[in-house]
Amino acid sequence: MVQYRATTMAMKGMVTSPHYLASQAGLSVLKEGGNAIEAAIAMASTIAVVYPHMNGIGGDNFWLIYNANNGVITAINGSGRSGERASIEFYRSKGYETIPARGPLAAITVPGAVRGWNVAYQYGQDEMGSTMPWHKLLEQAIAYAKEGFPVTPSQHTWTKVNLDEKDQTFRALNRFEEFSRIFLKDGKPYKVGDIFIQEDLAHTLELIAQNGADYFYDSELTERMVEDLQKHGGILTKEDFQKHTSDLVEPISVPYRNFVAYNLPPNTQGLASLSILNILNQLNLAEIEEGSAQYYHLLAEAIKHAFRDRDKYLTDPTYNHIPLNELLSKERGVGFAEKIKESCHATALPAMDPKGDTVWFAVVDEKGNAVSCIQSIYHEFGSAFIPKGTGVLLQNRGSFFSLDDKHVNSLQPRKRSFHTLNSAMLMKDNRPVLIYGTMGGEGQPQTQTLLATRIIDYGMNVQEAIEAPRFLYGRTWGATTNTLKVESRIPKNVQKELKRFGHEVEVVEEFSDLMGHAGAIYIDEKGVKYGGADPRGDGIAIGY
Repeated sequence: MVQYRATTMAMKGMVTSPHYLASQAGLSVLKEGGNAIEAAIAMASTIAVVYPHMNGIGGDNFWLIYNANNGVITAINGSGRSGERASIEFYRSKGYETIPARGPLAAITVPGAVRGWNVAYQYGQDEMGSTMPWHKLLEQAIAYAKEGFPVTPSQHTWTKVNLDEKDQTFRALNRFEEFSRIFLKDGKPYKVGDIFIQEDLAHTLELIAQNGADYFYDSELTERMVEDLQKHGGILTKEDFQKHTSDLVEPISVPYRNFVAYNLPPNTQGLASLSILNILNQLNLAEIEEGSAQYYHLLAEAIKHAFRDRDKYLTDPTYNHIPLNELLSKERGVGFAEKIKESCHATALPAMDPKGDTVWFAVVDEKGNAVSCIQSIYHEFGSAFIPKGTGVLLQNRGSFFSLDDKHVNSLQPRKRSFHTLNSAMLMKDNRPVLIYGTMGGEGQPQTQTLLATRIIDYGMNVQEAIEAPRFLYGRTWGATTNTLKVESRIPKNVQKELKRFGHEVEVVEEFSDLMGHAGAIYIDEKGVKYGGADPRGDGIAIGY
């Protein structure tokens, strides 16, 4: 296939992200002697500034960290819990049947991202001998917030989309005063190339850099965020922030070919990403042509089986038992694979609900330490609520809770919601071979599957795999459908065959934003690092 970008190769360090300034921030830390975690924090804080429509310090993150010193993969759950006042009864009493998608009543989970950075930083200090000071890792983020940066096509487009006055549920974000003041210029979206400055966010980041991550959760800054939230009807309290923890957790894994695939445990949909690979591991893709209708059909059917399990069980595991061993067992994978082989017809699955905007990025350093990290505010621009004077755009992840008390993901106080975020690694002989992930809510497990199969089963390099035509089953960015969306580069004869299989095919543009912005780093036996970034986004992979 034709590559639109060259694959980046390097011997020492490699980074990839969906924004070029974030990638540069990570590389600069590596070249100054920082490790993969420190570079990832610099990237995470920078991209929280320069890609504000997709993530920010008012959101969550999840980490996979490979420690080259001991060959161990560690995970961090940096997602926030609902506030102590958050309950089904509260929303019912106000006449809501679902939690609002935007505004103060959507911002009901504590942002976990900043403490996620801190947990990673402390782990690096304890296990990797980190040497770079905390404040230095936030320097570039502060500079871009204070001095500005050129607005990307992605930020301009998604700002414009979210001024749709006809859609008061998800859009029309100019109804929020601080959003309009910060993200609009004379009432209109900033144009591509306009310089975008966030003075309030710069000051907030300076306070966090000077005082540490705890300042975000227990200080006058916390009081100001909570005070303005409650002034506008919000329900988070200072105690909710004070009690928040982002946690070191055990990753989950399944075999895939001669590799072991790792991902995040619940409350994330990492179990779905692994379940798909577990099913495909029982099928011989070598007998199937990549890019054929049969290839897309098998993947789509495996995705549906994995999503049925996910939707039945996934929530905060401290509130409901999730039988991970059963869901990721070889026997279950074999059973689903047999069902797929027995039928050449597409199966039905109810229209799905998750959507969201996210950023994924990765780092590998000279010693072989690796980070796969994902950060999000859920919908583009999150709740759209910004506590006055803070610049902190609060996420709306809590709006995904159900107000049905019988639903597995029902709202309860101090609970983590079903989370679409998940980041991935493939290991072989106790070393990372592929670090990969994507933004895109419902599409994350799907794109991860396309990347893994194209690289491992079909021998594509990372850039080829990222650029190859993609599909998306189900809902993302506001449209509840059962269609199989396919990029127009997928040949018409393949589209026709997929329809014959029974898929409701919907053709979208050739490089569609709906498919997310993927990235990957591949490490070969000689230690050469190959980085890829998505032409659907604004990022780059760079190394040295």
